[in-house]
Amino acid sequence: MSNRAPDQARVIPLRPKAAGPAAPAAPRGPGRPGAPAPREPLWRDLIGDVLRGERLAQERTLKDVADAARISMPYLSEVERGRKEASSEVLAAAAHALGLGLGDLLSRAQGELIRLSSRHSSARSSGTAGSSHDGLCLAA
Repeated sequence: MSNRAPDQARVIPLRPKAAGPAAPAAPRGPGRPGAPAPREPLWRDLIGDVLRGERLAQERTLKDVADAARISMPYLSEVERGRKEASSEVLAAAAHALGLGLGDLLSRAQGELIRLSSRHSSARSSGTAGSSHDGLCLAA
C-alpha cells in the first residue's frame, strides 16, 4: 500500500533525467570505455523523416501536401519534425496525399529503423549481438 495521498499521481518520465552538470571529460564515443550507449530513434522521428523525404523528393510544398491530406499545415510540419505523435488516420491521409499507402509509409519507417539500429549495434562491442528487427509492431 502506498503512503501517498489519494489525490497525488505518480509521474513516470519517458526519458531518464540527465545527470547534473559534470566536469568536462575526455571525448567519448563508440568503442571507448564509459561511452554512452547510442539512443535508438523514436518512431515519430522516423515517420516524420519518411514523410518529409518523400514530399521533398516529389518537390511539393508543405501547404500542397497538407491541403491534399486535409490536415493543417502547422500540424503536418510538427509531424514531419517528429514533434507530434500522429494518429493512424492522420498518417494515412498524409501518406495518401503523397501517393503512398499507410503500409508503404510504415514499411519505409521500419527500413530506416533497421538501418539505424544496425549502425548502432555495430558500434557496440563485437561480443554482443544486436537486436533483430524482423517485423513491425505498433502499440497504442
